[in-house]
Amino acid sequence: MKKFSVVISRQFGSLGRPVAREMSEMLGVEYYDRDIVTMVAKEHNITIREVSSLEEKATKYSFMKFPLGTGTSAAQDKIFDTTAKIIRELAEKESCIIVGRCADAILGDNENNLNIFIYAPYEERLVNCVNELGMEPKQAKKMIHDVDKARDAFHLRYAKYRPNDTNHMDIMINSGMLGVKGTAEYLCGIVKKRFGD
Repeated sequence: MKKFSVVISRQFGSLGRPVAREMSEMLGVEYYDRDIVTMVAKEHNITIREVSSLEEKATKYSFMKFPLGTGTSAAQDKIFDTTAKIIRELAEKESCIIVGRCADAILGDNENNLNIFIYAPYEERLVNCVNELGMEPKQAKKMIHDVDKARDAFHLRYAKYRPNDTNHMDIMINSGMLGVKGTAEYLCGIVKKRFGD
């Protein structure tokens, strides 16, 4: 297969991260997720917690309320710029699967990139949060609401569209239909067909 990148965007509780991990094993390629945060922290000589905190603050408000280049907004933008640089370097270096971090927008003009959005019905996401992530139902409902809202805000700020925007996704799939392994197998088949010799 030619060199490729696959970006997985997902709803909270849709098990997009386990699908991405399974795909990386099936395809024999690297998988990048939270390790990108580690790389960003190292580059800026700050802690992982500080990077996560800045990213989290980027989802709390509309950046249009703040003049660009001031205070926290400038720090968040620097973190995102470094994240984008690292994502481009990873995709340039080798075939890989990248989860989240607006990588779909960062790599969107790369013809050897495939953008996938993984979703699932709300009730299934609740069950996944309780059974797979060990959450109480009340906590699961709050996390689904809060994390989806935060991901939308982050995407709108840096990509200028929501993660589930059909204009920017190549594939959108309900992980509840085939489960983690079945979804990964199906998507790997598409990757092979798309990037095979």
